[in-house]
Amino acid sequence: MCYISNMKRTYFDHASTTPVDRTVLDAMEPYFIEHFGNPSSILLEEGGIPHQVVDESREKVALLIGAEKDEIVFTSSATESNNLAIKGLALGNKNRGKRILFSDVEHYSVINQTDFLRGIGFEIDFIRVDNDGLLDMDDLKRKVTENTILVSLMHANLEIGTIQPVQEVASFLKERNILLHSDGAATCGIIPVSVKDLNVDTMTISPHQFYGPKGIAALYIKKGVRVASLIQGGYQEMGYRAGTENVPAIVGFGEAARVAMEEMEKRAQHLTSLSKLLREGITSSIDYIHFTGHPTQRLPGHVSFWIEFVEGESLLMWLNLNGVASSSGSACSSNVLAVDETGLKASHVLTAIGVPPEICHGSITFSLGKDNTMEEVEHVLSVMPGIVKRLRDMSPLYEAFKKTGKRG
Repeated sequence: MCYISNMKRTYFDHASTTPVDRTVLDAMEPYFIEHFGNPSSILLEEGGIPHQVVDESREKVALLIGAEKDEIVFTSSATESNNLAIKGLALGNKNRGKRILFSDVEHYSVINQTDFLRGIGFEIDFIRVDNDGLLDMDDLKRKVTENTILVSLMHANLEIGTIQPVQEVASFLKERNILLHSDGAATCGIIPVSVKDLNVDTMTISPHQFYGPKGIAALYIKKGVRVASLIQGGYQEMGYRAGTENVPAIVGFGEAARVAMEEMEKRAQHLTSLSKLLREGITSSIDYIHFTGHPTQRLPGHVSFWIEFVEGESLLMWLNLNGVASSSGSACSSNVLAVDETGLKASHVLTAIGVPPEICHGSITFSLGKDNTMEEVEHVLSVMPGIVKRLRDMSPLYEAFKKTGKRG
């Protein structure tokens, strides 16, 4: 196997990001040069049109998740949205209590806020998940106290694909007047989402996960919920987020939301069909493979697994050399400092679902998109068995297993 520079690429890493849809790009283009005005300059003709399209885009994003227009706050990224939600809810409601709970599988932009929150007097605890990545409701009930003001539970996990029982969690929390934030970066624009049905207080939305631009995101804030602002300045975004709005990106966000609503069912059917064939093909051609995440309560087009006696980073590299883009662990974990003897960072998500730490950096995620084809699935299935065999032939653990039948 060798790398061919002009090889056609198969992109199976849509959990990391998606290409901007052509209709989204076309919608954005006039607002770079033709309608370049500041939307806050509403008394000027140059600011009037940008102000109007920001308003229209806010309504499109609200429709995507069943919210009201004035419940949508634009931010620069899902990370900023998660920070505004967690810190904003904590600071805005600290008079009610100081205890905050996170699930064990939250994104880094949530869990890495813990040191800051502890430093300003908040008590942090984590809720376990089961082997499929679903929140352990009994553990949640044990850890909720009278001092608990906030729980953060992502709607779905992009590493293992599991969709969480957010509505069930919300029902339990609302009886106790506890706030609920949900990171919806993995689900909004991909599967049907209704913030009213889920009964969340805040939810993060990220358009670059569904063919919109990067550098823009949003936070849904339920009417009446108290959220402290983190960026002081002007009074843009209803006072929640100061700074001149990124009009082209906001327009792209709105258009991506509109297209997603129109195409969501068709996309999901296509992705479910392809991922089923991919999973079945992998199962039939590679032994000692372990799929991760819930078998049915999962994102469409998502296939994640780890393979015994194969190092995931090497598998990722060889897939790349054969024209296949995939991921190993979270897309945001590759820059994390190494913490184990292998020089690799064990995924906190895989550790949480019970995968042995020495295996946690050996996972692979295939996340398919709307433009992927049957031919691309067949290409992956044609190259993977040979790659796995090559890597196992170099593994002393596999040689020992063949002789003794014992692992480790």
